[in-house]
Amino acid sequence: QVQLVESGGGLVQAGGSLRLSCAASGRTFTNVDMGWYRQAPGKEREFVAMTRWSWRGYNSDYADSVKDRFTISRDNARNAVYLEMNSLKPEDTASYYCKVGVAGPVTVDYWGQGTQVTVSS
Repeated sequence: QVQLVESGGGLVQAGGSLRLSCAASGRTFTNVDMGWYRQAPGKEREFVAMTRWSWRGYNSDYADSVKDRFTISRDNARNAVYLEMNSLKPEDTASYYCKVGVAGPVTVDYWGQGTQVTVSS
């Protein structure tokens, strides 16, 4: 049973920084995609960043709205993925969710419970 637990959210002023963590358990995560989505009140959940596995290694990609401000990283030894968020803006306010995608005959997505990030202006 895959479990994902996020932490690191909080209240921060505009221009500040936060680091989100996602601890994963329940299987090996070396060869899976790991990343982050967010959902603001009244809006749909949206992609933020992902580190994707392939036989050539890992690649990261970002939503345009966070590119150059957010950095995703992973620590396979700790089964963890992180999101370093800098230059935060009020529009970054949302619940942030960790997602793991396990490829197979059918790709299975796993989600954490979310951590709240609030950026005050």
